[in-house]
Amino acid sequence: MLRDRLWRSWVWLLLLSLASTVVAVIVASGVTRSLAGAVILFLAYMKARLILSRYLGLVEAPTWYRGFKLVIGGYMILLLVLYLVPVI
Repeated sequence: MLRDRLWRSWVWLLLLSLASTVVAVIVASGVTRSLAGAVILFLAYMKARLILSRYLGLVEAPTWYRGFKLVIGGYMILLLVLYLVPVI
């Protein structure tokens, strides 16, 4: 069962979601929020890449996959900058 790419991808998605939950729980116990927010955004980026490559099959269309990774990466950087800039 774990030889199938979709099952492995599903397991990775579960592990990444669990990692996001663990980071959120640690934040609740008093760790720096900006670091935790950056980690959660990075985990979301990794999940998006996994969904694009495995579930949507874009790994077989490298140009489209590269384009989507670039757009999503830029969006995540924008979100990170907006998250880290203090509200005036």
